[in-house]
Amino acid sequence: MRCSRTCRIVTQPESQQNDVSVAGAASHYRSLENLYRAAPINRLFASELTITEEGRAHITFRITDDLYHAAGAAHGTVYFKMLDDAAFYAANTLATDRFLLTTSFNLHFTKPVRTGSVTAEGKWVSGRRRVLVAESRLIDSEGEEIGRGTGTFMRSRIPLSSLDGYHV
Repeated sequence: MRCSRTCRIVTQPESQQNDVSVAGAASHYRSLENLYRAAPINRLFASELTITEEGRAHITFRITDDLYHAAGAAHGTVYFKMLDDAAFYAANTLATDRFLLTTSFNLHFTKPVRTGSVTAEGKWVSGRRRVLVAESRLIDSEGEEIGRGTGTFMRSRIPLSSLDGYHV
């Protein structure tokens, strides 16, 4: 920057800059939570997404008999959906401009679950630019892990701001 006379650059104190970035992050997290609630698929699953910090997401849901396979436990589609969603939203906390797409997901079933509350915990692992990796795990009401997964997510061309439910 060139000035013909004395220049004065005014910036916010660092503490105020941090307050603005924290407020912006919280707004992004609430918007992602709203986006989750607005997705038509979530009308089929009684679940709630909570994002408290960058790179972390939690989904709580209940297993009921309408989610069972023929042998009387939760069907694997429930495991996949909740593991994928928790990892996806953990990763999307780092992408404030674009919707992410799942490009691959590996999961492991460790224990069947028949009833009760389950929590899917998602955690961002690596990547920030084009491809992000996140992992997730399912915890039953007794605190035991019942499944885990790792996903790879890619930035799409879809702006988050263009999606119903995402409001900053």
